[in-house]
Amino acid sequence: MAQGFITRLNGKMTQIFAIITSAGAGDSGKIPALDAAGKLDNSFMPSGIGANSVSVVTSENLTAGDFVNLYDNTSVLTGCKADNTTNREAWGYVTAATTSPAAATVYRLGTTNAARTGLTAGLSYWLGVTGGVISTPLDPVTQTGKMCQFLGIAKSTTELVTAELDPVLL
Repeated sequence: MAQGFITRLNGKMTQIFAIITSAGAGDSGKIPALDAAGKLDNSFMPSGIGANSVSVVTSENLTAGDFVNLYDNTSVLTGCKADNTTNREAWGYVTAATTSPAAATVYRLGTTNAARTGLTAGLSYWLGVTGGVISTPLDPVTQTGKMCQFLGIAKSTTELVTAELDPVLL
């Protein structure tokens, strides 16, 4: 529950609580509260400002930290695990697990994926299989037909600072 405050409303002392999400114009004049992560919810932000993300339906289960491919599934933007062996390039990543079919928030590349595990700070990483990463780029001689995509550099064991670069089909 958000913190509350006492105010005079219609001549009486009334306790009012700050709101954690905004429903838009109907919440004008209300005081916002920070969420469990200590941040403002994206619903408070004006259009065009906020997390660089998109909500999509998924075609397979996703695990927090997975890199995600976005594709057209009968005119519906859909997400699945990015994979260098099936040429499904990474368009972003998820920070929460989802069970398909469900809506998932996919954060675009060019931001920090803080939901990974087992990284080594300072190492570069490329797209691996089933939404994962590898620390060695694919060999263009022995890995023909696969897709090599640089994803970024590890900041810590759980954070990958991603780059939005085009993949290369070997």
